[in-house]
Amino acid sequence: MSYAELFFRAFLLGVFLFAVLGKARGRAAFEEFVLSLQGLRLTPRKWSAHLAALVVAAEAAVVVLLAVPGTVVAGFGLAAVLLIGMTGAIVVAIGKGRQAPCRCFGASVTPLGTGHVVRNLILLAASAGGLAFAGSTGATEPGGVVLALAAAAVGVLLVVRADDLMALFAVTQDSK
Repeated sequence: MSYAELFFRAFLLGVFLFAVLGKARGRAAFEEFVLSLQGLRLTPRKWSAHLAALVVAAEAAVVVLLAVPGTVVAGFGLAAVLLIGMTGAIVVAIGKGRQAPCRCFGASVTPLGTGHVVRNLILLAASAGGLAFAGSTGATEPGGVVLALAAAAVGVLLVVRADDLMALFAVTQDSK
C-alpha cells in the first residue's frame, strides 16, 4: 500500500467514523438528525427516519469497507456515492432557501450552506484520490506511515470541526 492510499483510507475512515458516532451516539442525536432531514423537505416527512437510518448504515459500511483491505475500492466508491448524494441534497435545499442545521457529525446549529458543499467536494476529491491509489504498492517506511496517518488525523479534525472553524473566521456585521 502506498502512503497516498494509506492517507486517503485513514482520512475518510476517520471522517465517516465520526459521522456515524455523531448520529448514533444516542436516541436524541439520531432524532436530531431525522429532524434536520425533515427541515430540508426533500423527501416526504414519513420517510425521514428510514432515510436517516439508511444514511447511518451506509456511513458505517464505508468505515468497515475502508478498514478491510480486500474491500477498499468498494469503500471509496460507496463514500463517493454518498458524498454526491449528500452534496446534491444540500445544493437543492440551499437553492430552495431551506434552512436546516448540519447534523453531519452530531450536534451543530450551523445551517447547511456553501461551506458544507465545499467540505463535501473536498471529501469527494479524497474519495477519487483513494480510488486512484487503491491497490498501489511501494516501499513504506515507518516514518512515512506515521506522517501519512498524522496528516489524515489533522484532516479529520479539520473536517469534523469545520463548522467551528467557519464560525471563527466568518465576517459578521460587527466585525466590519
